[in-house]
Amino acid sequence: MAATLASVTHTARRIGRSLALVLPVVLVLSGTLAVTAVPWAGQATQSQMLTASSENVSVRAKSRAPQDVLRDRLLLELQTKDPGVALTHLQREVEARPSLAEHCMSLARTLGRAAVERYGPTRAQSFSRPVCDTSFATGVAQQAQGS
Repeated sequence: MAATLASVTHTARRIGRSLALVLPVVLVLSGTLAVTAVPWAGQATQSQMLTASSENVSVRAKSRAPQDVLRDRLLLELQTKDPGVALTHLQREVEARPSLAEHCMSLARTLGRAAVERYGPTRAQSFSRPVCDTSFATGVAQQAQGS
């Protein structure tokens, strides 16, 4: 009985290893073949072959730094909601992702400047709170002096 069980286990392992090697190859090839002939818009009856070309290659978009993505999102929140919401989200993001802490002051100053442009210096200053070493207030003051 033990010999039969060992034989079955050995056979199952061999089948498993074979599938582990063959299955990914089959999936990749079937996926590659599925996208080589694409019906293009305009003439649904014809198919064109999708080929690699060195001409008219689109340029890959540059990846954006996390602080740039966060800045854009916070500025949008400042415009659609208010600076208080944006400052709260800035503080939460810095707490959740400590790598953003080195950019916190510049982000808060940017929010302060944008708040002055949107709300004026007096109202913008009313949203100020001690996020990122009061950099929001610094941005408000700098923008108010410049305008």
